Amino acid sequence: MELNEPSAKYLVQGGLQQTEIGPIPLDWQVEPLAKVAEIRSGIAKNVNAVIADAIEVPYLRVANVQDGYLDLQEISTIRINREDLRRYSVLPFDVLMNEGGDIDKLGRGALWRGQIQPCVHQNHVFVVRCKPALAPQFLSAWSASPPARRYFLFAGKQTTNLASINKTSLGQLPVAMPRLREEQERIAQALADADALIESLEQLLSKKRQIKQGAMQDLLTGQRRLPGFQAEWCTVSLGEIGTFLKGSGITREQAQSGAIPCVRYGEIYTTHTDHVRSFESGISPAVAATATPLRQGDILFAGSGETKEDIGKCVAFLDDFEAYAGGDIVILRPRAFDSRYLGYALNAAEVNRQKASKGQGDAVVHISAAALAQITVRAPEIAEQTAIATILSDMDTEITALEARLTKAHQLKQGMAQALLTGRIRLV
Repeated sequence: MELNEPSAKYLVQGGLQQTEIGPIPLDWQVEPLAKVAEIRSGIAKNVNAVIADAIEVPYLRVANVQDGYLDLQEISTIRINREDLRRYSVLPFDVLMNEGGDIDKLGRGALWRGQIQPCVHQNHVFVVRCKPALAPQFLSAWSASPPARRYFLFAGKQTTNLASINKTSLGQLPVAMPRLREEQERIAQALADADALIESLEQLLSKKRQIKQGAMQDLLTGQRRLPGFQAEWCTVSLGEIGTFLKGSGITREQAQSGAIPCVRYGEIYTTHTDHVRSFESGISPAVAATATPLRQGDILFAGSGETKEDIGKCVAFLDDFEAYAGGDIVILRPRAFDSRYLGYALNAAEVNRQKASKGQGDAVVHISAAALAQITVRAPEIAEQTAIATILSDMDTEITALEARLTKAHQLKQGMAQALLTGRIRLV
């Protein structure tokens, strides 16, 4: 599947005017939202109400209006009369904005294209119906622009974790917009193309990850054998295939004290998957002198965790350079085994179930070297281990490349939005 970057022709514009939201092109204008759109409040759900001539229709709630997009997997319904249906209907090209939510997402517009008809909206979801001067696609994009986000941050009434905005304050949102609706639509389309690329990459990445999971299930259990291999698999305990040792404590401050790579146990959960490919932490020679050095091929288990299901997640250290392990890491130093293979196999579902059964504790779960030594794993001869690891590693390489493309696409979209929505760059 070939995915191309969105293309558009750009022209750096000339004259600027100073406005309340910063410099914009001379042929743009800044208007309060209430002047260029009608803001409509929704209907509250009253389960005890007696409704004459009632009909049941889909009902958009706060949960359906996400950060710039709509999540329609779960749609609630409401019983209302036909007059309320007319009054609170959501129409194609309405822009939906939540009254409350996370402060960094408050007011983020999501464009309704008439996916469900008829449909009404909750009282905590505003419908913004644009007048002819304002393209709804542009408004949806503008709601994510830096000037709009600054406004919502200032105008939103914040509680402990959430924020809210009333209809009056929403109506005062300044909207910088080209006077020509055609230019608004071109800007919105360019950003929509960037969103489409991101969505395509996300879908492809999800598919590749699912394919890898399926391959791991088949190859690491022997359900599917690679051509040329027929030898029987064996079941061995980890205590039989190597020796165990422990990492040494490295504090958060020490983990940023130098440039010598080290792995801390929490990073096994948050940073690494199957194999160590990069390092977040570095220590000084003085800290390294008291830390546990790693050898190429070591398997690093997280000795502490929050749940039994996650305890003992592991990664293989495959590099041949100086590096160290922090505290709460249990190290397996295998003999006559392919460590790349073990990095995958020791995170497989069956092995994880064994680790979970041996985790100790509630608020903080621990697993010891002695417990890990009792874990068993099925494995083929080393040549087949290496062949399996090579296939899975090639899949990882492809996934990593897609992740890099997705990161680049997000950065491209962000840069485009900042430039196009302020008129710093104009579309030809």
